[in-house]
Amino acid sequence: MRAVVIDKPGDPDVMHLVNRPIPVATDHQSVMRIHAFGVHRYEALTRAGGSPSVKFPRVIGVEAVGELSQVSANSPLKVGQKVMTMMGGFGREVDGSYQDYALVDDANLYPVDFAGDWVTLAQYPENFYTAIGAIDSLKLKAGQTLLVRGGTSAVGLAAIKLAKVMGLTVTATTRRQTQLAALIDNGADQAVLDVDNQLDTDAQFDGIIELVGTVTLTNSIAHLNPGGGVSLIGLLAGEWIVKNFNPFTLAGKTLTVFDSTIVQQSLIDEMFKLINQYQLAIPIPRVFKLADIVAAHKYVMASRELGQVIVDND
Repeated sequence: MRAVVIDKPGDPDVMHLVNRPIPVATDHQSVMRIHAFGVHRYEALTRAGGSPSVKFPRVIGVEAVGELSQVSANSPLKVGQKVMTMMGGFGREVDGSYQDYALVDDANLYPVDFAGDWVTLAQYPENFYTAIGAIDSLKLKAGQTLLVRGGTSAVGLAAIKLAKVMGLTVTATTRRQTQLAALIDNGADQAVLDVDNQLDTDAQFDGIIELVGTVTLTNSIAHLNPGGGVSLIGLLAGEWIVKNFNPFTLAGKTLTVFDSTIVQQSLIDEMFKLINQYQLAIPIPRVFKLADIVAAHKYVMASRELGQVIVDND
């Protein structure tokens, strides 16, 4: 089988396509035939050495969609069953999606109900799961207002799509004037500029999904209605620490963090019920083949197009 191996971190050219034996199932690990996967900017960070916990050589890639080619001795799943996998150390502690077959712990294999093609399916795992988890964490009801801060990210676009069909009124933000119309085109009711970490609006919201991160968190809290909440799920600005934070700004409001590493099959099932019922999708600007993974990484880091870049393994 083909595998993209990184022997040591560096620029995109450190990724080498090699031949490896197909793995063999164990008593608790099954073999997944990977048909497609999304390529993320944070994977490029890992490739460059920005994830200290990742040891090389490594096949990176945190998510994949495909089918089971071998099942473990104790698996409740069947050969040929359509599954997705994400997180659980995939592409970090163990070899990930940048290969034809992967040995995956049964606890990290999730059956999916989706009749579309593999490339379309590959946009959903991390993007839509993180989005629906964040919405769920805010406990909003139909008719309430939601702000998606960082709306042009793939997760932000997924959150817009899901929130709208859940009956929420959605505002989304961007730091680029040229992207305001694109947010409306992708389903937001309103689009707002984020200027120097300040929202260019006086509007208040019942819930806010915070993707930009710690640098905008205080400003997001200031735009909450009484009783409202912020769900922090991203750090697009790249800073981990909230500077000069006054916890009393949260009086009468809530702050939570949704961690997509905690995966629940029930939430995946709810997610695909909405995807299938409403034909939800975000843009897929480019599709690459596994042999073109270097070009895929260069494109992901340079592109300003909205959506999720996909690698098609077939």
